[in-house]
Amino acid sequence: MNHDALQLSPLEKQILEVLWQERRLKVRNIHDRIKGKAALTSVAVALDRLHKEGIVGRSIETGRGGLRYVYFPEKSRQEFEQSVVERAVKGLVDRFGTKAVAYFAERFERGNKK
Repeated sequence: MNHDALQLSPLEKQILEVLWQERRLKVRNIHDRIKGKAALTSVAVALDRLHKEGIVGRSIETGRGGLRYVYFPEKSRQEFEQSVVERAVKGLVDRFGTKAVAYFAERFERGNKK
């Protein structure tokens, strides 16, 4: 996953919420469930971006009028959130090294004393 999950757009977040609830949907069905009614093309572009980043998968379905993509989440909400946390912590440790590790150790130590 290359996308910075901490920086998902509001539309991308809504798309994921819909897919976690419904599991497999076509672009138009996702669009119909989005709050604030983004343009259908905006939903399609966001889904394509999420697909390229490996956050959602897609399959092709034949229907009236031709082929359509059906989108689905690659991870459950819990798995996705865990991967976001892991990336954030790894980024902090990579950037700040022992300072980050010491902070986490101190923070968890304080949390256990309550």
